[in-house]
Amino acid sequence: MELYTLTIHQAQEKLRYGETTSVELTESVLERIAQVEDKVGAYISVQEDLALQMARFADERRATGEDNPLLGIPLGIKDAIITGGVPTTAGSRILEGYIPPFDAATVARLRQAGAVFIGKTNTDEFTMGGSTEYSAYCLTRNPWDLTRVPGGSSGGSAAAVAADEALGALGTDTGGSIRQPASFCSVVGLKPTYGRVSRYGAIAHGSSLDQIGPLAKDVEDAAILLGGIAGHDPLDATSLNAPVPDYVVEMKRGDGLKGLKVGVPTEYFVEGMEPGVKTAIRAAIDKLADLGAEVVDVSLPHTQYGIAVYYMIVTAEASANLSRYDGVRYGLRQDGVDMWDTFRQTRETGFGPEVKRRIMLGTYALSAGYYDAYYLKAQQVRTLLRRDFEQAFEQVDVMVAPTVPGVAFEIGEKGDDPLQMYLIDVLTVMLNLAGVCGISVPCGFSEGMPVGLQIIGPALGESGILRAAYQYEQVTAWHKQKPGIG
Repeated sequence: MELYTLTIHQAQEKLRYGETTSVELTESVLERIAQVEDKVGAYISVQEDLALQMARFADERRATGEDNPLLGIPLGIKDAIITGGVPTTAGSRILEGYIPPFDAATVARLRQAGAVFIGKTNTDEFTMGGSTEYSAYCLTRNPWDLTRVPGGSSGGSAAAVAADEALGALGTDTGGSIRQPASFCSVVGLKPTYGRVSRYGAIAHGSSLDQIGPLAKDVEDAAILLGGIAGHDPLDATSLNAPVPDYVVEMKRGDGLKGLKVGVPTEYFVEGMEPGVKTAIRAAIDKLADLGAEVVDVSLPHTQYGIAVYYMIVTAEASANLSRYDGVRYGLRQDGVDMWDTFRQTRETGFGPEVKRRIMLGTYALSAGYYDAYYLKAQQVRTLLRRDFEQAFEQVDVMVAPTVPGVAFEIGEKGDDPLQMYLIDVLTVMLNLAGVCGISVPCGFSEGMPVGLQIIGPALGESGILRAAYQYEQVTAWHKQKPGIG
């Protein structure tokens, strides 16, 4: 078995027993990147020298007796997460060449744990997209079919994990950007509760929605990564001051899923869902029942408003957040005849079409005379959506649904139709609006492409969704199937 094919927990066992070293593990991953990266395009930049330096340091730490679940493990970091001393661009030309002088809180925690940073994975520009086609630097392809997208905006991280170009990765999720590419690429992707993981150092898109989370080869790896990055951070005012459980221990508790009440939101089986996706999800729900779960129907009655509310709020927040890119403080600068012309030329050159589209939509929604009719109304409906989840979780422990109503689409298929691109988030955005947690796990295939099962939990319910996902994974083999790229 090649070292790059290992899961995090398998690699950690070999490291602990001296069967390999972090340097050997990292070299194996770098060799794999050299083998397939020209086909996949998962990385904006690969930091080979830094990775080997961090691997040597990890081996030195282990030699002193130190042990940690992430010590010496090669990981990819989404390029929307600040990494000190490493070019970080958020997939945008406006940040080309920017080398931050500090780490995001999550990156600092991984560094402290002894993880190895392989490189910065590709992303839609400022995380605005569902296909990773909106990156200013490269096109990422789905390892299962190189003519199709990997999903987005964390498509680089998902593709890297699926193609064995990293043992795990960090992504960000504003409206499904971890779970949707996880579904498209047949990996595990977890969006934590809002505030469970610090947002400090995540390049802002929609500040009330953004969350950093793991993409991994299996559920245990996702639990390990979440444990490594979760916890209170005084640098993030939205960070929750709540104890972090041992997610690996918690997810293995109990006998199957006996006593777990699983809700199926009727509104999530939307019109237009691909038949193969529906079949795979129904089979997965039956498997949960076989494991002892009690499956009941629940209702989230305001689901139909989710997409409209989400895109009203996220574009408004993006408009405010991206106003800082003005050609003065950092990033690209295009000198004009005066200050306003400098702003105009810098943004015209530095921002791509999807970012400009969202800035214009958000600025319009926040403008005088329209704020109450659009942004304020969206926030009011968001409250109703949140109440739907609160009431549902009074009846059930977790909910299950498709992650996406379809499978990965062909590159270029939806690029000219922004509305169709936005609609692929129809089953993921509600979790961000409500601030709850969710995980996507492989559950089958439709037309030869992966399908993801979304397991949804209440706020700080990560242990519950990990337990359900882990137990399901133990009696299925979908996560063990690999794309034939090589």
